[in-house]
Amino acid sequence: MTSATRNYFIKAGSPVAYSPKNHTGTVNRRIIGPETVGAEQLEVVLGRVEKSHGALPHSHPGIEQVCYMLSGTAIAEVGGQTMELGAGDACFFPADAPHTFVATSEQPVEVLIIYAPPYRETHARTHAAA
Repeated sequence: MTSATRNYFIKAGSPVAYSPKNHTGTVNRRIIGPETVGAEQLEVVLGRVEKSHGALPHSHPGIEQVCYMLSGTAIAEVGGQTMELGAGDACFFPADAPHTFVATSEQPVEVLIIYAPPYRETHARTHAAA
């Protein structure tokens, strides 16, 4: 992708929705990444999670993850720590660290997820926690 053909802007609703592996009641849209704008060092995903759903225990080999809460509430667990998160809160999941994330609010959670390096989710890149 050359700069002459690269698109640096993403309009709301244009990224394709997908349901990530090891998650329930979750719909993600890859906003920034290699496929959308040619980003090479990070990936940004917008997630929507229904109440009592979210990430089952899993890890991302070699990939760090940040979740920034836009709306709703959720409980995240990583490294023996658990916290309820609300709008404006964030959490960090180190590479290879098993973690969970479960929506607790009546309204769906909206969360901005950042991966570094880009996740490019495939079944081979997500590991269920033992």
